[in-house]
Amino acid sequence: MIFKFEPHYFERVWGGRALEEVLGREIPKNIRIGESWEIVDRTDCQSTLVDYQDESITLRELLKSQPHKIMGPGWDEGERFPILVKWLDCTDRLSLQVHPPSKLAKSLNGEPKTENWYVAHAKAHAGLFVGLKKGKSRKDFIQALEQESLETVCHRITSKAGDSILVESGQMHAIDAGNLILEIQQNSDTTFRVFDWGREGTDGLPRKLHIEESLQCIDFDDFEPSVLKESQSTTQTLADCDHFRIRKFKGIKNQTLSLKKANEQCVILNPMGARISVGGNVIEAGNLALSPFDQECKITFLSSGDLIVTDNFYQPASVD
Repeated sequence: MIFKFEPHYFERVWGGRALEEVLGREIPKNIRIGESWEIVDRTDCQSTLVDYQDESITLRELLKSQPHKIMGPGWDEGERFPILVKWLDCTDRLSLQVHPPSKLAKSLNGEPKTENWYVAHAKAHAGLFVGLKKGKSRKDFIQALEQESLETVCHRITSKAGDSILVESGQMHAIDAGNLILEIQQNSDTTFRVFDWGREGTDGLPRKLHIEESLQCIDFDDFEPSVLKESQSTTQTLADCDHFRIRKFKGIKNQTLSLKKANEQCVILNPMGARISVGGNVIEAGNLALSPFDQECKITFLSSGDLIVTDNFYQPASVD
């Protein structure tokens, strides 16, 4: 058994229609959809299961009713699911922002957030802002902020489909226009905007900035990080940090892949370009499924393409 979820769509001033145009989804009409939350367990937003025993239940309810079957021994049913997965349609540029590091998050009434961006589609002009240009200082940054010339101090990377980058809490960043990104992150929704390029929000008013908090959080020794370029190997590790591991598998039609045995760990599946089947359950390209702890996860590629797998976000207690 695998679990599928209904996505939550959000209008954003920087959004567009790429989820419809690239992924072929039916999305709300006549608005700029910037985010699709694919799996989420938060008080203000809950994933709802689809195709599950003719019932409409949330991820939270599932974890409470079957904590050890889903996550494994030792899981506290009161805990939130530790990962949030989003699609980001960055038709326009996002704000320059930062997420608070663990040592500051509580004092700033926020949560730390380390995230990974996988570029699924990129236009010719697309790019990513991460960190500072070499030789630039906190003083240079503040001066550029006052002069509204932050592009002179921020490090911009040209992005292409297949690129990936891990963005840690405390790293200043912004996704530039022209990217469709799969974001896999800690379950957090704390963002401090330091600059929004002088634009108005969907309500016609300037969006709120958090300059003081941002300046406390930004790592001013983070110079010119690089993206991980796509490998031609059949397996590539995109990220391996304290919070999760992300791997990409290249498959061809009718190929099988044994990801895990039953009673190992819970894993998240995101087929990219490929249609896959797990135990007869089909997952379409661009969608997400959760393979629980107590089930074997054997993949059959129904078409050639890539599969992104996220795991190591919870290590079940050993069973004697």
